[in-house]
Order: sequence, then structure tokens, then C-alpha cells
Amino acid sequence: MTKLEDHLEGIINIFHHYSIRLGNYDTLNKNELKKLITKELPNALKNTKDQASIDKVFQELDADKDAQVTFEEFVVLVSRVLKTAHEAIHQE
Repeated sequence: MTKLEDHLEGIINIFHHYSIRLGNYDTLNKNELKKLITKELPNALKNTKDQASIDKVFQELDADKDAQVTFEEFVVLVSRVLKTAHEAIHQE
């Protein structure tokens, strides 16, 4: 497996690690997303411990408004974080 493929698999595994409800590894509820953000992205996102900030992120990601974040919706967050990190690297 290439380095990039390994990292992509890692993102999938992290998503599955936090989508822990019995038998449902395809979506994150708000509490699961909060745990993921708080533990995995504390330096990449501001106010990760602030519930209002988490609520806003959740609402923005939940495109179909079903109170769940699918993997496809989660990828939007990953993309935003990557874009911000990329821009920050060029600022250094």
C-alpha cells in the first residue's frame, strides 16, 4: 500500500472508531462527531470543546439534515481541514 493509500485508510478507520453505535458504522451522531473532533482535531479546529461550535460544524456537515453525519459528509470536514493546513504551510 502506498503512503497516501495508508493515510486514506487511516481516515476511514478513525471514522469507524467513533461511529460506535451498535451495528452502525456508517454515520456519526452529534456526540460521536464531538468526540472525534475533540480527540483527533484539537489543534486543527478552534473551540473544539465549545458545544455551540460543535453544533455549528455538525449542522454544516449534515447536508441532508437527518441528524447524522455520513462518511461522505465527514469527508467535507476532512477536506476543509486539509485545505486550511495546506494554506498554513504556505504562510510559514
